[in-house]
Amino acid sequence: MAKILSIALNPAIDIASEADHIRHTHKTRTHNQQQFPGGGGINVARVIAELGGECDLVYLSGGATGELLENMLKRIRVRHVPVHIKDPVRIAYMVHEASTGLEYRFVPEGPIVSEEEVKPLFDFLEKSDADYFIASGSLPRGVETDIYSRMADIASRKGARFVLDTSGDALKVTLSRSRVFLVKPSVGELEGLVGRRLNHSTAGEAAREIVQSGAAQYVALTMGKDGALLATADDVVRLPAIKVPVQSAVGAGDSFVAAMTWSLAEGHDIGEAFRFGLAAGAAAVMTPGTELCRRQDVLDLYGAHAAHAKAMR
Repeated sequence: MAKILSIALNPAIDIASEADHIRHTHKTRTHNQQQFPGGGGINVARVIAELGGECDLVYLSGGATGELLENMLKRIRVRHVPVHIKDPVRIAYMVHEASTGLEYRFVPEGPIVSEEEVKPLFDFLEKSDADYFIASGSLPRGVETDIYSRMADIASRKGARFVLDTSGDALKVTLSRSRVFLVKPSVGELEGLVGRRLNHSTAGEAAREIVQSGAAQYVALTMGKDGALLATADDVVRLPAIKVPVQSAVGAGDSFVAAMTWSLAEGHDIGEAFRFGLAAGAAAVMTPGTELCRRQDVLDLYGAHAAHAKAMR
């Protein structure tokens, strides 16, 4: 089985709770509070562990919240390596309003990180023997926007596959300077990259252009209720969304990219891995708050979706 390394530059402690009503000015009483280690790269590692895979995790950690994050990660079956920084890890907060079914998500920008502070992380990457590097999540303040590009170059030099799930300038710079194995944007992230609005048809064209440019070998585009598409050198494959009862959309994209990479690491082809990622993304929205997907839900949805696709042939 191939080895996976997940990279978290801007981790968080995710707190989720519920409220009957949310009103401005007045106190909002919450209940059913949960807290999980979070942020893109950490969510990816959590999902791979939940699926029964093995994943190393390297992440930035600072302050009292960093100590709390490190203790929380001890309860998860991943080998985690903190790289210590001065500023504290951010705390993100999500409240589900029961009366409307709406989610309110408050996501801080995160710590200020210097180039000197991330140097040990690069040293770790240089020594890693992982077959897959997954760089997922936003960038903390202070780091250069080419940081994922530099990581992709290390992976390429070592013969590893680099998987990217980010947005904004970090996405644009990486794809303009480096070649990645797989990139997983949402429609909104892809629109930001190409600088234009996209519809169901033109989204596939935009994803295919990235592959044809040589920036990525594969593009997996998640489109919410419209499903997902996979752009390869030969084709664009579209899959409809798997209909499930929705509790929270938090972590659906992280679950998708984690499950897809795990499936590839298990030896499955790109099409099979794509379908497994879709099942994991759907499973994630079935759980409340920041719980992410559950292994049995993923397997059940994957099996049902595969059976339906076979019957439609």
